[in-house]
Amino acid sequence: MRGLRLAFTITLLLGGLFSPSAADAQQAAKVARVGYLAFNRAASPHLTEAFRQGLRDLGYVEGRNVVIEYRDAEGKPERLPALAAELVALKVDVIFAPGTPHALAAKQATRTVPIVFTGVSDPVTDGLVTSLARPGGNVTGLSLLAPELVGKRLELLKQAVPGVTRVAILRQPGGVGERTETDILKAAEVAARALGVRLQFVEVRGPTDFDRAFSDMTRARAGALTGLGGSMFFNERRRLVNLAAKNRLPAVYPLRDYVDAGGLMSYGPNIADSFRRAATYVDKILKGAKLADLPVEQPTKFELVINLKTAKALGLTIPPSLLARADHVVEK
Repeated sequence: MRGLRLAFTITLLLGGLFSPSAADAQQAAKVARVGYLAFNRAASPHLTEAFRQGLRDLGYVEGRNVVIEYRDAEGKPERLPALAAELVALKVDVIFAPGTPHALAAKQATRTVPIVFTGVSDPVTDGLVTSLARPGGNVTGLSLLAPELVGKRLELLKQAVPGVTRVAILRQPGGVGERTETDILKAAEVAARALGVRLQFVEVRGPTDFDRAFSDMTRARAGALTGLGGSMFFNERRRLVNLAAKNRLPAVYPLRDYVDAGGLMSYGPNIADSFRRAATYVDKILKGAKLADLPVEQPTKFELVINLKTAKALGLTIPPSLLARADHVVEK
């Protein structure tokens, strides 16, 4: 009888140890560590929140089953390599790198820790992945396809400002990968010839160059403006938009965030959505997916956003045909 009681007690103990509730508790005890390599989080808090929301939608709760280790370059790209190395030293499970310089710095810091990027124009020509279908190595994520969009933005400018004959293009050396920038510039020149406009390439190395850049545009009698993109322009988008308004230059931008800041038009993917989507890559990696099975995602939807308030301030009447194609129209 005593032996039966002992056996019953052991069975209860073992049953409790391996019951579903115990297994759940063991699973809950596993805390994932995600490294977030930022250029300047203060300039775009909504993007950090979009990434965090993406994780929450997938069941992650900060402090309970995930810890996000933030490292912020505070607008200084030269700090990114050291910050990436810090994240590797912390033994994070995956690094989120929202931008080309971020992803390149992370790849330089580690060949083993998985890296998920977004906001990258062309990851193949930038040397981040071998191919979109099979990235190879330890890097994958979401591409923005910038080279294919610059011609479309010039076309939209020509439709909004039919009489424009000269368009300034802002570029930052190193803002995107060298080969990507070459592809973008070639695409811009091809589109400009087809549209009958001349291009003025204006180099901007940092925010202190903005005033000089707009003076150069004015002297050259540029009639409109666009840019090649990059983290510096994005983080300084409010100042850029204000200078375009001050100099009465209609402009088309790569992302809606510029229009939200007061810009005239934008055409491109929704960057906040790409931050949310990046969380799905992080989730798959944390659950054991191999990078070889995670191809680079390309945007399938591009949104045209038009700010009618800005158009009115510039004395522009946006053609009804262009308004009809807009995904979003800002009226106030």
